[in-house]
Amino acid sequence: MRTADFDYPLPPELIAQAPAPTRDGSRLLVLHRTDSRTEHRQFRELPDYLRAGDVLVLNNSRVLRARLRGHKPSTGGQLELLLVEEVAPNEWWTLLRPGKRVRVGAEIQLRTNGGVASLVRAVVLEKNDEGHCRVRFKGTPNILDELESHGEIPLPPYIERAAGTEDDTRYQTVFAQPTGSVAAPTAGLHFTPALLDALRARGVQIHFVTLHVGLGTFLPVKADNLADHVMHEERFELPADTAVAINTAKREGRRVIAVGTTTVRVLESAAALSTFNFQLSASQSRTRIFIHPPYEFRVVDALLTNFHLPQSTLLMLVSAFAATGELRGRELMLATYAEAVRERYRFFSYGDAMLLL
Repeated sequence: MRTADFDYPLPPELIAQAPAPTRDGSRLLVLHRTDSRTEHRQFRELPDYLRAGDVLVLNNSRVLRARLRGHKPSTGGQLELLLVEEVAPNEWWTLLRPGKRVRVGAEIQLRTNGGVASLVRAVVLEKNDEGHCRVRFKGTPNILDELESHGEIPLPPYIERAAGTEDDTRYQTVFAQPTGSVAAPTAGLHFTPALLDALRARGVQIHFVTLHVGLGTFLPVKADNLADHVMHEERFELPADTAVAINTAKREGRRVIAVGTTTVRVLESAAALSTFNFQLSASQSRTRIFIHPPYEFRVVDALLTNFHLPQSTLLMLVSAFAATGELRGRELMLATYAEAVRERYRFFSYGDAMLLL
């Protein structure tokens, strides 16, 4: 299949620039895959579609305050660093903007969130072909200890404003725990503690995985053909209790419902690692799984997700899920997206949600 096959027109005003007034106040488009029927609901009505015995799996990764600002002491030129991945103590791959004129060996003096020049500096050690810079931080034992005073929540590039205090809470899920993502697992942003309690009261089993979302989630697919695309790598953890709950549910014919494409990638990656009838085991690993039509899903029975960028790997994944094992999911998903545009749904990270049953 071609990357261009997953394009669709989107009016810019439908790209959500801020969260809904309340987390569960977003809209919910429900797609019944068997007959292509759609319903238009509110997210707080999600419990109407779940039943006792369902296993709801969410990604509990917490977003780093990963955007740092600074300048070159020699010239005063303003720079921005986005932490991507730690490779050694106090040493990170970063996305540096503008980075073309910053040479290996250059130092960058960071600024605090109040705009004050800091004692913390970043030394550029290496640059790669992808435009990333490996830097070592000086003036602090661990840059992670400085993020509260120096870092900002890294809103995605299609949100055309600076991060504010509201984003400190609204760009995190209410169940976020281990820190490591540079982007939120956005399908989980809609949940409130009260909604989770209501689901538990209905007999829904709630479990978690961790996948630290990398910068690649925003990168476009540059290859013309999907077969030529190299997927970005992300770290994940599947806890033992989640694996047991899923294995039991599958054995008993109960549904496993993934919240977000990141959760799907964990569960399907873990299934691929399985050595016995796709029985999941507790694991910590890395994945480059690229799910696109046609794909046979081994674990996930239903999917809750947001609306994704044109020609993105995330749209390709949900297209595969729309008709598992077939190619027609692309047409079904693009038709559903066209309906969402007509109905004026809000798209992307702070946008509305879709439930694929």
